[in-house]
Amino acid sequence: MNWQPSLDKPKEACGVFGIYAPEENVATLTYFGLYALQHRGQESAGIATFEDNNVHIHKDMGLVSQVFNEQKLKELRGKIAIGHTRYSTTGSSLVVNAQPAIVETSLGYLALAHNGNLVNTVELREALVKLDYNFETTTDSEMIALAIADEVKKGKDWVTGTIDALQKCKGAYSLAIGTPEGVMGIRDPNGIRPLVIGILPGNPQRYAIASETCGLDIIGAEYLRDVQPGELVWITEAGLASIHWAPQPEKKLCIFEMIYFARPDSIMHNDSLYSYRVRLGQQLAQESPVEADMVIGVPDSGIPAAIGFSQISKIPYGEGLIKNRYVGRTFIQPTQHMRDLGIRMKLNPLKDVLEDKRIVIIDDSIVRGTTSRKIIKAIREAGAKEVHMRISSPAVTHPCFYGIDTDTQDQLIAATHSVSEIAAKLEVDSLAYLSWEGMLKVTGENPNHFCSACFTGNYPIIIPEEIKASKLMLEQLKSP
Repeated sequence: MNWQPSLDKPKEACGVFGIYAPEENVATLTYFGLYALQHRGQESAGIATFEDNNVHIHKDMGLVSQVFNEQKLKELRGKIAIGHTRYSTTGSSLVVNAQPAIVETSLGYLALAHNGNLVNTVELREALVKLDYNFETTTDSEMIALAIADEVKKGKDWVTGTIDALQKCKGAYSLAIGTPEGVMGIRDPNGIRPLVIGILPGNPQRYAIASETCGLDIIGAEYLRDVQPGELVWITEAGLASIHWAPQPEKKLCIFEMIYFARPDSIMHNDSLYSYRVRLGQQLAQESPVEADMVIGVPDSGIPAAIGFSQISKIPYGEGLIKNRYVGRTFIQPTQHMRDLGIRMKLNPLKDVLEDKRIVIIDDSIVRGTTSRKIIKAIREAGAKEVHMRISSPAVTHPCFYGIDTDTQDQLIAATHSVSEIAAKLEVDSLAYLSWEGMLKVTGENPNHFCSACFTGNYPIIIPEEIKASKLMLEQLKSP
């Protein structure tokens, strides 16, 4: 499946993968697992393997298929592997910050892959500096690894040392950790970022962990269950052990994982995300009907909701935008004329489909609105008579501090403009968002089991003022 997120959206932090399988080529299995998780981060990729007490590591900037080849995978020997594909949130986009993070401890090497963001990085870094630890990266992931190293230095085993280190970490984290003895999979007490367990076929049973079930499917592993909030699973020669280390875990899975980030063929809360996104579109059609001739979706992540909208509204679904799936980073600067065309490098409207039609265009979210406006303009230039926009999530009004690269609040169009003002800016005939209640209703779950802070500003983990300030500072540094 060549699924890609819609354009001009928040970027996911990363994907993690871990496997214990002495009889298998763990590096190659990890490569394929990361390949399936590529949508979660496209900046860098890395794999670490353990061969007895030795660790082998290869990581670099670029896509999984660019970082690894058959020769490099052959050099990654062992029975244990940890993999990571990254989009930077905490820490700059540099090769030194590529993961897994490797730390030498008194029990041997540790390889850590992290999805999420800590919110007490200032406090944790100061504590580690006082203990005379040196930092090779600018990531919070290295801080977690060093905190574990400090605990095992006190004579603790891997599991006890890790649990004690986690008591010092606040925020969102799903971790895949490799050691010479085995693999740990861990979720924070709120389970904000996903992590799943799979069983590989054969006897004895072997296990893998991944950010999403699609990372298990690709290697033929059977999905067993989620790692629970506040749980540590310890995978060794003896099998899988579970330790519930957090005293009061509370489910708060990021709802945006279900709406947009995760692949539609992944399973979350025992539900296919494709089916959930279709239901979002169905709910949206019930809440915000419109008279039109055709429903289209913004490829790729807006399409399931567009199909659902069509099913309820009885307005025919069609493909009105064709996506160039081979657009990536380019080092050749486009001409000013090409920049003016903007969106057409990635999306091209089908004139014969759109011409003289009243169009409903479905997307999963609007962040800044810049790309949405270009898409609407291209649809109108293709001859659409009317353009109505429907969004299959509520308005994004607050930044994320838990591992998703969203803009600061002043850059989020819905935080500073009303729906009618946004409609005028996008130049659409009408605009409507899915309600917060409708979004949660169609999960079929307890609404309190999700983090929806980007829509409400109700953060399940308190955000220190210095972290809010540092995010604003980072945004200012990124500005030209």
